[in-house]
Amino acid sequence: MLPIEKYFGQLELVHEFYGAMPTGVTVSETGRIFICFPKWGDDVPFTVAELVEGELLPYPNAEINLGEQGDLAASFISVQSVVADGQGSLWILDTAAPYFSPPKIGGAKLVAVDLDTNTISKVYTFTEDVLLPTTYLNDVRFDFRVGNAGFAYITDSASEGPGAIIVVDLDNGTAFRRLNGAPSTSPDPYFLPKVESEILMNRREDGFTSPLSMSADGIAISPDGKSLFYCPLASRHLYSISTEALRDRRIPDADLSYHVEYWGEKGASDGMITDAKGAIYAGDYENNSIRKIWPNGSMETLAHDPRILWADTLSIGPDQYLYFIVNQLHRQARFHYGRDLRQKPYSLLRIRIDELPAQPF
Repeated sequence: MLPIEKYFGQLELVHEFYGAMPTGVTVSETGRIFICFPKWGDDVPFTVAELVEGELLPYPNAEINLGEQGDLAASFISVQSVVADGQGSLWILDTAAPYFSPPKIGGAKLVAVDLDTNTISKVYTFTEDVLLPTTYLNDVRFDFRVGNAGFAYITDSASEGPGAIIVVDLDNGTAFRRLNGAPSTSPDPYFLPKVESEILMNRREDGFTSPLSMSADGIAISPDGKSLFYCPLASRHLYSISTEALRDRRIPDADLSYHVEYWGEKGASDGMITDAKGAIYAGDYENNSIRKIWPNGSMETLAHDPRILWADTLSIGPDQYLYFIVNQLHRQARFHYGRDLRQKPYSLLRIRIDELPAQPF
């Protein structure tokens, strides 16, 4: 018998998805699990759900998930990310950009839901100087220790415009773009991703092809809130920047790149998350793997498994497991001349890491 590639990591199946493709997952401080389903072309009956005893239930209710049929600011249109903040709220990032259309002003928003009452408690929308026609709101992290009510940091993973970090003052809702079009938030022009032994690129049904060009995507914040880590989707590089510098608008955006720290290659990743000791966890979608990056920059692979067909969002639960969505994103029709190569079910997996999540308070 010939030698074969070594696979490892004790993965556990949490849930199988036979409907729409999920992207985001988060686990609350009480162990509640929430999932989101952006409207990328699948039939999406609800864009936010709670996983309750193996069943997906629209969250917080079906009516709010009506999207464009209701009040844009008070309903969910196409949610890309869900994040439980560890202190009783679920934050929902609504792109308001179904099918990657230009986002709708007033519809694109950051929403807080009170997990005790399951009702919306706060809504933050964006002005046209923040929400560009090319903007795609991707993921968000929080720090409630600064300012009067804390700050949120959102990645703009635009594929046809400038990437950026969007900073939101949660006290007054003021939002502004930082590192707009900077090299660290932009696709690596020399990046040639290879997934399942094939080059990944945009391949339209009419035969037109173009490189993968998605900007800042994965984001993680240090346990003390002082450093923000991020990575473009079309890149293998990891960067960080002082959150104080991001918030300081006296520093011109053109000078902000001088405050960026380069951490080297970590593999090509979608989502990232930080544990309470400052280690970062990230997928490696080219190698069907989950990586752990220690605070000193060293890296190890926690899992390498053929079932990890594009690890998307990651979340650390109070049970000290790392949860992550596997959704075969690279098999979508837009990468294969209109042929959808995804095979259901998609999955929510977890792996024991014996660490707690970093808390933003």
